[in-house]
Amino acid sequence: MSSEKMSSDTGASWFGGLKKSFVDVPIDVNNNNAIATTEFLEAAESLSTLFGKGLDFTAQALRHNASDEKHELSTSFRSAYGVTLKPHHGFMVKPIFSAAMSAVPYRKDFYHKICPNQTPRTQGDMDAWLEALEERVLILKQFLARKEAKW
Repeated sequence: MSSEKMSSDTGASWFGGLKKSFVDVPIDVNNNNAIATTEFLEAAESLSTLFGKGLDFTAQALRHNASDEKHELSTSFRSAYGVTLKPHHGFMVKPIFSAAMSAVPYRKDFYHKICPNQTPRTQGDMDAWLEALEERVLILKQFLARKEAKW
């Protein structure tokens, strides 16, 4: 890609609301394709927010599902979607996510795939992994809410 700056003003899309887009990050082709650090970090800030929301969605869905063995994954993911991603989606995206929630695997198939031999130890491994994910999501959310994370 050239070092030519492209406009990041794309209207009402998510991209149009970014403080800095990757298209705004200069690449110095005469200096071994050096990428401007400050501009790159500013563009990456928006991805960390998006990434954090996706992780939060996943963590909440899996926690909801792990907490109640009667729920199918689709129920847990729909519930998590409603409180994490849905408030940020427009009327065009919401039906797509609704359809996607119907496409998640059945609970028994999902858990068998990630842990074919369910034992108390493997259940403990999964619980520890989920707790660690939730802890990291919380830390990321707290960091993104701090003043110094706002460039």
